[in-house]
Amino acid sequence: MEHIKLGLKENLKQFTLLVIVNGFVGGMVGLERSILPEIAEKDFAIAAKTAILSFIIVFGIVKAITNYYTGTLADKFGRKKLLVAGWLVAIPVPFILMFASSWNWIIAANILLGINQGLAWSSTVVMKIDLVGEKQRGLAMGINEFAGYIAVALVAFLTGWIAGEYGLRPYPFYTGIVLVILGLFVSIFLIKDTRHHVAKEATTNIIPRLKNIFWDTTWKNKNLGTVTQAGLINNLNDGMAWGIFPILLASKGFSINEIGIVTAVYPAVWGIGQLFTGAMADKFCKKDMLYMGMFLQAIALIVLIWANTMLHFVLLSSVLGWGTAMVYPTFLATIAENTNPQDRAKSIGIFRLWRDLGYAIGAILTGIIADLISINASIIFIGLLTFASAFIILYRMKCRKDGSLKIWDWVTIKTNDMQ
Repeated sequence: MEHIKLGLKENLKQFTLLVIVNGFVGGMVGLERSILPEIAEKDFAIAAKTAILSFIIVFGIVKAITNYYTGTLADKFGRKKLLVAGWLVAIPVPFILMFASSWNWIIAANILLGINQGLAWSSTVVMKIDLVGEKQRGLAMGINEFAGYIAVALVAFLTGWIAGEYGLRPYPFYTGIVLVILGLFVSIFLIKDTRHHVAKEATTNIIPRLKNIFWDTTWKNKNLGTVTQAGLINNLNDGMAWGIFPILLASKGFSINEIGIVTAVYPAVWGIGQLFTGAMADKFCKKDMLYMGMFLQAIALIVLIWANTMLHFVLLSSVLGWGTAMVYPTFLATIAENTNPQDRAKSIGIFRLWRDLGYAIGAILTGIIADLISINASIIFIGLLTFASAFIILYRMKCRKDGSLKIWDWVTIKTNDMQ
């Protein structure tokens, strides 16, 4: 235990390897991001929005449940074993997507993809938090989520481009075979478990254990519960963006290549933005970061219904991406900050259970409202829910008195200095 040190610099090699692995994990989601709704319509003649979005619904539910069990099993079996298991489950996914003869096969691939994401992404998140200790959690989560979502964006763009040049199947999914091989190799041979780091931090941490981890994380604890509802609403609007953006853009006459660009801009800004917002979460009050991020998302979504040109969609996707970047690493850093190290894996698992159920709820709500009324009505409804979430953060959360700056105070100080 003596030789175990906590910190980003002290564990740079393992941290970097985990960042690379999470890039491969994110890439697996990017496989479907820009082309699956098109495959539904062209290869399987599915027209109803609810049916097209069924792959997101299944993915969200399976990933959410897997997140919950990953949190519990991480303490029992160790983080590394779950990471490797996540990659083993992913092996059939690209092959099913390539050769699926019916939409049910696509659903089956998304069940496996949900398990892969729940096990592998959750493991890399918890392992990075274990390694860095208390000081740089926001930065650690920013780098982690940057790697994951920039990979989502790059692979979404790549598969959109390959589909435009060579057809919807099978070529875009060859990328997935490469990702699985690399992810599995690095996880088995290069990643080390982090349970000793948890034990080390537990000796100095003064945060009391939670009485009922599930209910405290879900709602009862004001800071944890507020983060959990915001996570659910955030992924609810991401589930809508994932499913509805390609359909909305196609209805306005955009080509598959243009759809690939727009659907890549949002996760790209979200991904790159987290390199900055993660470090900001270590400096500024996390409540301010979360409130402003959700507020920006709400504005971007509501204005979206008036967008017509490529420029409009790229700008609004960028605002939506920046708003999401402000909240994503901050969610995980806030959970870590408000839990004892021995509760942390479970608490993060419960948060991610609710957060990723947002994918399924978002896709169901979006599909039903789009089919019954219109796509625009579904976008406005999700935008208003996001506004409501921002106000819950404003009124329910508290800033920790640990020297973190209020964003508005910081802006005022800088303005006065300039004068």
